[in-house]
Amino acid sequence: MKKRNTEIRSGRKTSISRKTSISNDPPLRLLSQENARLKQELRQKTRELAYFISVGKALTSTLELKKMLRVIMSTAQKMVRGESWSLLLSDEMKDELYFELTKGINPKSIKGVRYKWGEGPVGWVAAKGIPLLITDFSKETQFQRSEFYPHTKVKSVLSVPIISKRKVIGVIQMINRSDRRAFDQNDLDLLLKLVDQAALAIERSSLYQKMSDLATTDDLTRLYNFRFLDQTLDIEIKRCQRYGSCISLIFLDMDHFKLVNDQYGHLMGSQVLIEVAQILRKTLREVDIIARYGGDEFVVVLPETNVETSSRIAHRVRNAIRTHEFLKREGLSIHLSASFGIAGFPEHAKNKTDLIRLADQAMYKAKVMGRDKIFLA
Repeated sequence: MKKRNTEIRSGRKTSISRKTSISNDPPLRLLSQENARLKQELRQKTRELAYFISVGKALTSTLELKKMLRVIMSTAQKMVRGESWSLLLSDEMKDELYFELTKGINPKSIKGVRYKWGEGPVGWVAAKGIPLLITDFSKETQFQRSEFYPHTKVKSVLSVPIISKRKVIGVIQMINRSDRRAFDQNDLDLLLKLVDQAALAIERSSLYQKMSDLATTDDLTRLYNFRFLDQTLDIEIKRCQRYGSCISLIFLDMDHFKLVNDQYGHLMGSQVLIEVAQILRKTLREVDIIARYGGDEFVVVLPETNVETSSRIAHRVRNAIRTHEFLKREGLSIHLSASFGIAGFPEHAKNKTDLIRLADQAMYKAKVMGRDKIFLA
């Protein structure tokens, strides 16, 4: 266990004085007391070891982040015995913490609540990267209870950062021990040991998620790839056949994209494709499935959408691409266009292969007829 700095705050100073007169206690009585103390410590260590073995097995049995977090927090509560707890994860893009899991806290009171790094006890822990132990919150001067715990009568607080690869990825916070005593150094040590396991598990889960994403998404644009598109079309067509509904497919190809690569270089060409992906995400609906088919070709699957509606959507996308200034940040501000082909199931195609082929052929016709056009199968 690495040494960690810890902020420990107490509202009062205590002085404990214990006088033991050996001469007044028989040797057997002292021995009995010592044995009882050792047995108690052994039972406590055995319980702790059982918790760590249990959580270790649970964490290695799943790669799902949600399940891992529930195991971590369930074990934390059993070990530290907090009345209420919360697990907050870090949003690196905004330097904020958001509530991922809670217990003993009214969900309405934290809905949409986020803490900036440095804000409140949990934000302070995230910014400093060190634990915070407040034994008597009534004497606390830096953090006001009403501001950070408006619906909770706080007596003591224990907040611990979850650190992975020298980055704070979350914070575990315990409020009030269930036996009404204040949290102490032993509680802190137990939670730190658990957090070390949690960090490794979360890192492992994140790596698995990234590997999973690579199997279904395009590296450059972060859109879905052909593999995912192929699987999705199977599912959507089966759904159409079962419920008598329809889907449409838009096939689009950027016009004169080779000239961009030739004139400005492949890095600029890649940036153009990233911007096209951003336009598609912004212009299309959340239910629509957007995939990079290959090169500068993109495919959009529109569930529960007929060809007529798809044509209106394609016109909207075409106008968004035409009016966009590509490579503006790079100081170029060029204008481009795209050619579109549309096919529908079951209006045009009877299976997945035909749906893609017919939309592709319609797009090719748009190219032949002068580009920057939309054709139906």
